[in-house]
Amino acid sequence: MSPPVVEVRRLEKLFEQAGPFPWSPRRSVGAVQGVDFAVAPGEVVALVGQSGSGKTTVSRIVLGLEEPTGGEVLLEGERWDGLPESGRRPRRPRYQYVPQDAMAALDPQQTALETVEETLRTLGGLSAADAAARARDILGRLGLGARLHALPREMSGGEQRRVTLARVLALEPRLVVADEPTSGLDADRRGAVLEALVGNLPAGAACILVTHDMSEARDWCRRVYVMLAGRVIEELDPRADTPRHPYARILFDPWSGPLPAHPLSAEGCPFRLDCPLAASVPDGRCARSVPALTPVPGSAQRVACFAEAALAPASAADSAGSPRHAGPASDTL
Repeated sequence: MSPPVVEVRRLEKLFEQAGPFPWSPRRSVGAVQGVDFAVAPGEVVALVGQSGSGKTTVSRIVLGLEEPTGGEVLLEGERWDGLPESGRRPRRPRYQYVPQDAMAALDPQQTALETVEETLRTLGGLSAADAAARARDILGRLGLGARLHALPREMSGGEQRRVTLARVLALEPRLVVADEPTSGLDADRRGAVLEALVGNLPAGAACILVTHDMSEARDWCRRVYVMLAGRVIEELDPRADTPRHPYARILFDPWSGPLPAHPLSAEGCPFRLDCPLAASVPDGRCARSVPALTPVPGSAQRVACFAEAALAPASAADSAGSPRHAGPASDTL
C-alpha cells in the first residue's frame, strides 16, 4: 500500500511576538498546536477556518517554507522537516504551491508560454523544444491556447490564475498546495479555476486546498479539516457529514445561529465564550482544558468538543434541508 503523500504528526509552530516598546518582553504565540492529518494519493482535502486560524502556516510548513517548532512532516513516507535545503532541492519540483496573488507571482515581462517554458527548463530539466511542446499542451488544456503570447497585464484575473496553475501542473507534481486560489474572483470564475486545478491533477497526486469559502470545500474536497486557534477542531466529509462542533456549524452555515461576539478564549476551549453548549458541560471543563479530537461513533468524522454527547445526531432530513446548501458562506468570520 502506498504511503500518504502528506502525513503531519503533532505539528507545532511558535512565533516570537515583540511588545509595543523595544524594552517590552517578547512572548511566544502558538500559531499551530498539535495538528495531525494525512492526505492519501489522489485525495483533495481542505484546510478551512477564519483568518489567523493557522491554516496557511500549516501549508507553508508542509512545503518546507517554514520550519516547525515541534512535530514531524513526512512527504511520500520520508521526513521533510529539518532537512537542509540541499536535501530538499531535488524533491521540490514534486511539491508545488499555487499562490493567492497570481499577478504578483507572474513575471510582468513574460508571456504565458514563456512562463511555463522557463519553469519546465529550470525545474523540469527539459530541453527548449520539449518544454515548448509541453507548455503549449498544458496551456491548451486549461483553455489558454489562444492566449499563449499574452502578458499578465493583458490577462483577466481568471487567466492569470490559470497560468499559475499551468506552471505548477506542467511539472506533474505529487502534491499541490493551493492557498486561496480563487481569492478576489467572481463566483463563476472560481468554479472554472478549481475545475482546472482538480481536473488536471496528475494521476495519484494529492491536493491541499486552503480556503475560507465553505462552498469550495464542500464541492471539491473529500475531507475537510476545520481549524481554530491553531488546532484542528473537526474533521469531516463535507458531502456526507454535518458539522458537529458549534464553531464549525457557524462556519458552514452562518444562518444557524448568532455570529460570535467575543474574542477567542486564551484558556480552555477557544470558542467557549460564544459556544451555546459550554454551559451544559459539567465541572467547567471547557474553561479549564482544551478538548482533543474524538471519533464520532459509526463515522470517520472527528470532533474536538466536550459537549459532543449533547450534540444531536444529524439526520438525513436535517442535512438535506439545511440552508447551508443554498447560499454562500464565504468570509463569514
